[in-house]
Amino acid sequence: MKEHDFEPIPGLPERPPEGEQILWQGKPAWWSFTKRALHVRKVAAYFLIVGTWFAYTSLRDGDGVNYALGDFFGQIIIGALVCGGLIWIGRWMVKHALYTITSQRIVMRIGASWQASINLPFAQVESVDLRKHRDGHSDITVKMDQRERLSFMFFWPHIRPWRLNRPEPMLRSLPDGDEAVKILVDALKKHVESEQKEERRGNVRENQGTTNSPAYANEAR
Repeated sequence: MKEHDFEPIPGLPERPPEGEQILWQGKPAWWSFTKRALHVRKVAAYFLIVGTWFAYTSLRDGDGVNYALGDFFGQIIIGALVCGGLIWIGRWMVKHALYTITSQRIVMRIGASWQASINLPFAQVESVDLRKHRDGHSDITVKMDQRERLSFMFFWPHIRPWRLNRPEPMLRSLPDGDEAVKILVDALKKHVESEQKEERRGNVRENQGTTNSPAYANEAR
């Protein structure tokens, strides 16, 4: 059995209800995701600085060039192993991640060692925001109704950094962020318009029911 064979439609845990349409699907670009979500470049810079410092202190203490180079390359090797592990984790996360926008919700299939498909219904979405990066990739942040209690660690790293009190799910490192956010905004607008129409119809039916009610219904008893 291959990965995700249990999904009737890739990215969705079950078939959409009648009338719900899939509008867009996409996943992060692995290198953009890895360097921003897992900070692999910062980790590499850290070990480079530490290695340089160790080499400097060795030379300052008179330990010789060979000893200083050993200290430097020792840290570089450790850093390479750590960064290699982060790159492997990043590629693994991206391999299993899939974002879906339907006419009713956002679905985020995330997780590496464990898998989860998380629904973000449009009724609970307050706003969305697009952030573009220099490499051409984009992040779409989804601000949810504050009454919805979301777990930062459950969504990490598909989450806006440092928003611990009110986590905001994020569609990270999208190569087609402009297209995705346009589709999402249009779908949200149509959803709001549909909700408003349903509300007006409900008010009309309620008013008609009051008007057509028998006279004795309002008599004091």
